[in-house]
Amino acid sequence: MPPITIEEIIAEVKAYNHASNSELILEAYHLAAEYHKDQRRDSGEPYIHHPLEVAHILASMQIDDTTIIAGLLHDMMEDTKVDPKLIEEKFGHAALVLVQGVTKLSRLEFRTRHDAQAESLRKMFMAMSSDIRIILVKLADRLHNMRTIDSHHSMLRQK
Repeated sequence: MPPITIEEIIAEVKAYNHASNSELILEAYHLAAEYHKDQRRDSGEPYIHHPLEVAHILASMQIDDTTIIAGLLHDMMEDTKVDPKLIEEKFGHAALVLVQGVTKLSRLEFRTRHDAQAESLRKMFMAMSSDIRIILVKLADRLHNMRTIDSHHSMLRQK
């Protein structure tokens, strides 16, 4: 199956939100593509396919532009050297808060499975208290990773 394109995502968003800022979504895609240009997924495919799929999952929920943008940018702070100020300047404070929130949900390591489960729930509840969209982006990220789990290394599959 060919990867989803940004044009298809924008068309899907426009279908449920005629006031959508397509140019800003496209700009977020171009920024993510630039910062992830030399990265590949474990499957060998270009890394940018993952943020596109995350944004597509979010668009299928008929979510707002800021969350679509955060879906496109969600791995940039963790996987690239992007300056958070750049995200805020181009896409606004709300988009930066979402991207930072998703990054925080990804960063902690655990000693035991029980600790991991308890901490995951705690982090999820804390994130929900600030903005539920952080959880939606993270769940879309996890869903795409689960859909492509066969191509991941065994350590990531266990996680």
